[in-house]
Amino acid sequence: MNCPYCGNEDHKVVDKREANEATRRRRECLRCKKRFTTYERIEPFDLVVVKKDGRREPFNREKLRNGMTKACEKRPIPQEKIDHAVDEIEAELRNEEKKEVSSSHVGELVMRKLKKLDKVAYIRFASVYRQFADLESFEKELKKLIKK
Repeated sequence: MNCPYCGNEDHKVVDKREANEATRRRRECLRCKKRFTTYERIEPFDLVVVKKDGRREPFNREKLRNGMTKACEKRPIPQEKIDHAVDEIEAELRNEEKKEVSSSHVGELVMRKLKKLDKVAYIRFASVYRQFADLESFEKELKKLIKK
């Protein structure tokens, strides 16, 4: 593993904790002295996402994380909260003990988490996920959000 700042391979672990089915390690680069976090996870079984068109692809937590990060772009949401939400979604999917999950199920879990994190991020994600075709669809979703 290389330091994400300077690329050096030499680092030390300064803190280790168990966090949501993962081991979290704070590391310090021995060259630049900057700190970074790594996570070690057990992958008990391969999870497959079934797309709307029937294609199957392996579950990719980075893809999930990137989608949520994009929805939260320029919003006051720390990356740690997004990472925590991704951890919770993945844990929920794995706890269902199904080897295949639909992309729509994953999308609904993401929307539920984003709704709690930030309403603007939720609407951004919903507009892409639900493929709002016109302004009326967008307004309808906003009204549902305001009522709650």
